[in-house]
Amino acid sequence: MEVNPPKQEHLLALKVMRLTKPTLFTNIPVTCEEKDLPGDLFNQLMRDDPSTVNGAEILMLGEMLTLPQNFGNIFLGETFSSYISVHNDSNQVVKDILVKADLQTSSQRLNLSASNAAVAELKPDCCIDDVIHHEVKEIGTHILVCAVSYTTQGGEKMYFRKFFKFQVLKPLDVKTKFYNAESDLSSVTDEVFLEAQIQNITTSPMFMEKVSLEPSIMYNVAELNSVHQAGECVTTFGSRTYLQPMDTRQYLYCLKPKKEFAEKAGIIKGVTVIGKLDIVWKTNLGERGRLQTSQLQRMAPGYGDVRLSLEAIPDTVNLEEPFHITCKITNCSERTMDLVLEMCNTNSIHWCGISGRQLGKLHPSSSLCLALTLLSSVQGLQSISGLRLTDTFLKRTYEYDDIAQVCVVSSAIKVES
Repeated sequence: MEVNPPKQEHLLALKVMRLTKPTLFTNIPVTCEEKDLPGDLFNQLMRDDPSTVNGAEILMLGEMLTLPQNFGNIFLGETFSSYISVHNDSNQVVKDILVKADLQTSSQRLNLSASNAAVAELKPDCCIDDVIHHEVKEIGTHILVCAVSYTTQGGEKMYFRKFFKFQVLKPLDVKTKFYNAESDLSSVTDEVFLEAQIQNITTSPMFMEKVSLEPSIMYNVAELNSVHQAGECVTTFGSRTYLQPMDTRQYLYCLKPKKEFAEKAGIIKGVTVIGKLDIVWKTNLGERGRLQTSQLQRMAPGYGDVRLSLEAIPDTVNLEEPFHITCKITNCSERTMDLVLEMCNTNSIHWCGISGRQLGKLHPSSSLCLALTLLSSVQGLQSISGLRLTDTFLKRTYEYDDIAQVCVVSSAIKVES
């Protein structure tokens, strides 16, 4: 019968420990009312406890720091630090010691060793120490691979390695939403508003040090997260910039196309890159974390060949009294149009004027303004509809309904502006 030889013991021992900051000690206070049987005994014990805060003994948070008792959580954007120690447990000198530390993720393998040079020799009871740092940029499973190779006094080459597996969690939930603000398209200054909702999905509060939007080369950005009070600029969130666990905070940014890109492209169409969010935070004892989102993309609104927008409209009008609106018609196509305006009455809104009138030729990216008169026969919030534009060149008709809404009140009611 074949017997396997005994496994040879290595002369070196490898220890790997994660470096983290201590945490504040928490105690669970036990109290009772003075009329109860223990009387003031529990309160006196808490006052004598050195871990409690003087004057606030019933609070769970103490004054003492405790060392980490486990590996703890690692979140995306934080810096992973580890202490690696190789100790010579034997009674002989070991030569040509090489220690390598690699971090294996789902997409890549990174070398984290501070030095790739071999140590000439290591005497008994001596050690080789190394500290590695890595900013975590991927979520999911990470494996720290530590490999040690050396040569014994007898010239035998030895090698061993150890694996340390840990999970990287997601610290923040970031959701974005775009809003298009229609403005004067002839100067191509349509603004885009970006709302970023950031939620703390960890179990500890965060100090939000920085939340900014780095725009692409096509846009200028203005932050709308601060107000001026008494000559000072303060955030809309108040003096406290902490984000408690599971709390959400909204940040708002206004982006405006740069003049050179707007003039070159006319109307910015299709999918455009807006920029990316840069988020920096600190946790309980100042551990810093940073996240950058991928490039945010926005689908520009499609206006078709002809865009109809309102330049002026009253908020409130009187029943059965004419009121005026101003419309702007813009040619968004790449061809010249010859337009005819038709006005179709509805049950509540009636157009005053001649329908079927010629508006003339309109060149690409050009616009014209029209002053139109209407009259409402029904009270309440009424929708303005019934405009038709026909291009006589292609015999194509563009319909515009629910253009805007206006509040119609009785003429006997005095409306204060």
